[in-house]
Amino acid sequence: MRTSRRAIVAFVLGAAALAAPALAFDGAPVNKDATIPVKDATIPVVTTLPSAAGAVRTKVPPAVATQEASLSALQYAAEGGHPIAQWKLGRMYANGDGVAQDDVRAFEYFSRIANAHAEDSPSAPQAQIVANAFVALGRYYLSGIPNSKIKPDQERAREMFSYAASYFGNADAQYDLARLYLKTPDASREDFRYGARWLGLAAQKGQHEAQALLGQMLFNGDRLPRQAARGLMWLTLARDSAGAEETWIKESYNRAFAKASDDDRAMCLQMLEQWVQGRRE
Repeated sequence: MRTSRRAIVAFVLGAAALAAPALAFDGAPVNKDATIPVKDATIPVVTTLPSAAGAVRTKVPPAVATQEASLSALQYAAEGGHPIAQWKLGRMYANGDGVAQDDVRAFEYFSRIANAHAEDSPSAPQAQIVANAFVALGRYYLSGIPNSKIKPDQERAREMFSYAASYFGNADAQYDLARLYLKTPDASREDFRYGARWLGLAAQKGQHEAQALLGQMLFNGDRLPRQAARGLMWLTLARDSAGAEETWIKESYNRAFAKASDDDRAMCLQMLEQWVQGRRE
């Protein structure tokens, strides 16, 4: 359903927590993502970027000259409103990749994307970049940016994740949103149900952190009915996709595998075969 740009952008600051799509706690798939309500507000943009022009230098090494030319080209495209250039610059400033690390400037570039493209179709070529920008903004709001106007705001972070999770169906947003619901100290039974459903949806889409957390919960019976074999299946999938630095996932898998019975391991293998077959079809 098509809604106005004003209404969709408004959701970023004003919407309440959303009802999640129907999904069984064991990770069974659903037909489609949930729709979301919106309210009237706007996404704040932090500052206007200073001029990209630098001091003129002579005898610049070729490698440095090439890097500066690439940066200038990105800045020119970003100022022209190109979301890919804005995303690349946002990531560069967030990571200190080729530029001085600057989270405020990264936040601004991500905000520009969210402001200009919140209403883009989820099937648009740039939709994944737009969704990723909302996720990046949400993560900044979780921790805030020191010595800036961006303060920790969990509710605003939830709204960012909710929009990317619901409207764009972004798996990273679904995982981050699930963690907010599940790890809130005073989470209600309804909050936990929402969190578990978002977690299952992200896991089904292949988000390996979601697979690991869901696997832990199912294997240990942590607030969910214990399903050791299915939990081990999710942990196995997560282990295979985890990066070298994600030791918590590999350690969780190793603990579960050591505790699993022979029957659990055999059933896990059958489930993994079904998973692989389902992904091929």
